[in-house]
Amino acid sequence: MLQWIVGNIWTIIICAVLIGIVAVIIISMVSKKRKGKSVICSCGNCKSCAMNGSCHKQ
Repeated sequence: MLQWIVGNIWTIIICAVLIGIVAVIIISMVSKKRKGKSVICSCGNCKSCAMNGSCHKQ
């Protein structure tokens, strides 16, 4: 078992980093949604945005 871990250490490290990045993205999206902000809109200028009518509650 230890030999398998040593042989695949870089694969394990890369997978752990990618899982961490995905977790941070999901946590950020949930946090924005709880604060009432739009998860989709990040343009800053909603008047000219094509998603203006659907991403913000009126």
